[in-house]
Amino acid sequence: MVRPTLDSVADHQLISLPADTFTRVLCVVAHPDDMEYGASSAVAAWTAAGVDVHYLLLTRGGAGIDTMHPAQTAEVRSAEQTAACKAVGVEDVEFLDHPDGVLEYGLTLRRDIARAIRRVRPDAVVTGAWDLEVMGGLNQADHRAAGLATLDAVRDAGNRWVFPELVDDSLEPHSVRWLLVVGHDQPTHGVDVTGAPLEAGIRSLEAHATYLAALPWHPPPREVVEWIAGAGGPALGIEHAVLFRAWDLQAPPSLDDA
Repeated sequence: MVRPTLDSVADHQLISLPADTFTRVLCVVAHPDDMEYGASSAVAAWTAAGVDVHYLLLTRGGAGIDTMHPAQTAEVRSAEQTAACKAVGVEDVEFLDHPDGVLEYGLTLRRDIARAIRRVRPDAVVTGAWDLEVMGGLNQADHRAAGLATLDAVRDAGNRWVFPELVDDSLEPHSVRWLLVVGHDQPTHGVDVTGAPLEAGIRSLEAHATYLAALPWHPPPREVVEWIAGAGGPALGIEHAVLFRAWDLQAPPSLDDA
């Protein structure tokens, strides 16, 4: 494979994002296995440092295996995702039942994500990029819907008057400080995953054995995870890193950006 080119990291090193930046993280993605393409190695680094990490899966991935009925696929992939979470130290994984392949951006999805944010009360939310093109390829529809809905739900979760029914359910507003987007073409920060975190991330992708077996073209998990983290490492001057576009939503605006 040829490693992806990140134009934004070619000219300078990025900012390291140490684990003590936050204490609780919520990862929101569309499908079982979405976190396992690099991001789960960062999760392993965080949990090893004592960070409390939770996962929210918006679908159960039922449309992911052509030769298997969606109901059976959803059951298998949910179990594989739970095993993948355990490999990186995550015990709390919530599955929603939005339909795989036709995930719709809208108020229902935003409300569901905002509900999870208010329940977990993280200081950082991780999601995937919502752009049409990501890392030189076309982004999948569910990924775009999930990322954009998560962006908006982060704001919704902090506003008492958006989805007031959540307050009626005893879910008070919660303002997230950090939004971290993995797979973004213009990353700003990185997490060192060299060594044990990388190995845990590889095991987390290997946990999706049934799903990967249905993709005869798919490279071995170790090759994929090492390739992604190896592409990110130079941005921090290290061997392996996971890169994020990070927004500190509670930082005062910079006059330099005006």
